[in-house]
Amino acid sequence: MSTARFCEELDLLIRSRSPLIYVVTAEEERTERAIQQVAAAHSPARQVQIHDLVRGFEHNQQCKDSLLRALLIAEQAPAWTPALFVFRDLHRAVGSLRSDPQVVRQLKHVYRAFRNSAKSLLLLAPSLEVVPELEEYLSVLEFPLLTPQEIRLLIRKRLGARAMRLAPTGLDQLVKACSGLTCDRISNLLARSLTQEAMPTEALVDLVLAEKKQRVRQTEILEFFMPHETLDKIGGLDSLKTWLLQRQRAFSEEARRFGLPHPKGLLLVGIQGTGKSLCAKAIAHLFRLPLLRLDMGRLFDGSLVGRSESRTRQMVQLAEATSPCVLWIDELDKAFAGLGSAHSDSGTSARVFATLMTWMQERERPVFMVATANNIDSLPPELLRKGRFDEIFFVNLPSYEERRAIFRVHLERFRPADLGKFDVGRLAEITPEYSGAEIEQAIVEGMYRAFHQGRDLTTDDIVKAIHEMVPLAHTAREQINYLKEWAAQGRARSASTDIRKLAEFDLDSRSVPGV
Repeated sequence: MSTARFCEELDLLIRSRSPLIYVVTAEEERTERAIQQVAAAHSPARQVQIHDLVRGFEHNQQCKDSLLRALLIAEQAPAWTPALFVFRDLHRAVGSLRSDPQVVRQLKHVYRAFRNSAKSLLLLAPSLEVVPELEEYLSVLEFPLLTPQEIRLLIRKRLGARAMRLAPTGLDQLVKACSGLTCDRISNLLARSLTQEAMPTEALVDLVLAEKKQRVRQTEILEFFMPHETLDKIGGLDSLKTWLLQRQRAFSEEARRFGLPHPKGLLLVGIQGTGKSLCAKAIAHLFRLPLLRLDMGRLFDGSLVGRSESRTRQMVQLAEATSPCVLWIDELDKAFAGLGSAHSDSGTSARVFATLMTWMQERERPVFMVATANNIDSLPPELLRKGRFDEIFFVNLPSYEERRAIFRVHLERFRPADLGKFDVGRLAEITPEYSGAEIEQAIVEGMYRAFHQGRDLTTDDIVKAIHEMVPLAHTAREQINYLKEWAAQGRARSASTDIRKLAEFDLDSRSVPGV
């Protein structure tokens, strides 16, 4: 949503005599300018009176330390005088975690008084947090961050002649990096770059991304990564790679002009150790976007009622503010295991899940979600339907050719100069039940053996490590068979070979309803 669209919606609420309007904004100054613009466009123009706890109203500073007194003044203002009362700090008294019962009651009185008048009260707050008994009284608007077009204009304004020297691709990268930051943050970063006349565009982009990383780190909800893993470091998964490469330019302005919507993301379901988490990092690198990792456990905070829901909304706002980005949710199945059963968390999990599902379906900001799961039965059915994700991929144990590629990837990382002396075909032949993680560990185990004996690594060292290892395909035979059977029924798209040809080796055909 653009600033112009916000002004249109605010104007509509004011003309329809909405008494209480809650504006979610990270930029008070820009929001107040927009409110002034809307008020001035009315005939007659509406008076805008702004209140905060330090200065009170401009015309009445006696109420600067009392929200209750300020609300009484607003309520008693002449009903026939068109006015907008803007409160900067009111959210601190009506938040669901720290409400003031007198202020809450007075807001209900204001609602009744303003309902048939030419007055409206606006609450400015950085996040939506309100006591439940006020929810039905409030109209909620979200003030948008700068659009790419607005960021482009701001860059040209702040950098002046230097902006003209930026290559079109460099300008596009800078605009994408600045997306999600406030106007003031962008202006400050651009001002810092002007102090170093010779700063290249790449360094300026890195400066902006570092600012984003610092902002995300402060929340303690998301982790910020600039991953270096690439798709060629992942053995196999050709079908998944092709799908991703087709979307490599999906976040560009060229894609928007073509009429393509932003891709929503994918769900990677499969056996543990098959590279699902590595794929999330490689996707962010392929798209050249920052990677945000969400630990679902951080959303659930039982210390205060409503805290988990608040943290979920904060996560959503932060992800959208950092967009375009890749949001990685690892082991999503563990967060909502047994959601439909009786819980002892008073419905917290269900409310967090509902908030997350609604956002996944309705989000408009370019946030590409990569979720991984091992236990498909723990995922609620509504999570799997189209619209939440663009595609669901099943990641199976690697085939012979994929194991060859995985061995080459890891041997090239550990022994790049000696890659040719290893019998990769033999190693792939004797590991039909091994995951990518187990293949890597076998190489590491072989290196320990060689290092202990004071010599270089050989194929035989790795072979011995393989024979001594018990793969997960043996330890959790029934669970893996169940996953393969689930995928073979056409419920997910294969990340590599045809799902109907999954069984390269004989496993016990028994399956269990739960992994």
